[in-house]
Amino acid sequence: MSYIHLGGVYSVLLYIFSSMAAVDPHGLSNIASSNSSDYFLYFAYGSNLLKERLQKRNPSATFFSVGYLKDYTLKFGWSEHFGDVNNWHGGVATIEESIGEEVWGVVWRMGLENLQTLDDQEGVQKGVYRPLQVNVTTAKGYTLCRSYQMNDFYPFITSPPYKQVVCLGARQHGLPLDYIEKLEAVQTNGYKGPSILDTLEGIEAVSSS
Repeated sequence: MSYIHLGGVYSVLLYIFSSMAAVDPHGLSNIASSNSSDYFLYFAYGSNLLKERLQKRNPSATFFSVGYLKDYTLKFGWSEHFGDVNNWHGGVATIEESIGEEVWGVVWRMGLENLQTLDDQEGVQKGVYRPLQVNVTTAKGYTLCRSYQMNDFYPFITSPPYKQVVCLGARQHGLPLDYIEKLEAVQTNGYKGPSILDTLEGIEAVSSS
């Protein structure tokens, strides 16, 4: 059932519950710990680390905290569900379970009016990413957040523009230096043409591999 065209807070909350139930039917009792009647918390680890990228389509997003996701690792890849369009011209980020590793990112507080726009950005309706609950460790304690994981992932080298956005976002929010260095060491495919990066106001593309 789709809630895209229904109005009011009730319908949006129902959308959250139904989408979470699809990936974690046992976690619904905890959702109130990170979501109220007018906002939700979102853990970003890829291009949405960068404020200018996230707020372009989700203007309600405000910084909440930096944090890390335990026992996960960051991967760059692709999914057949993207179709033939690749606006980043290379692989994009996802998370995979990996005992002993950590994925650092930013927790954003977002108005419920941007839940659908965030899902659309992540391609949820197309099956590109699926929403899931993650327990993020922050300076404010454990924080239950909405995040996304790619469906039918396969490794695919990322592009310089995508890598630049991720690294800019990591530096923008002061992620740990060793983690930033790890991001900066990611191999790219050398693509030098136009990309989504060119549409971000105040962000200049640089030649980088």
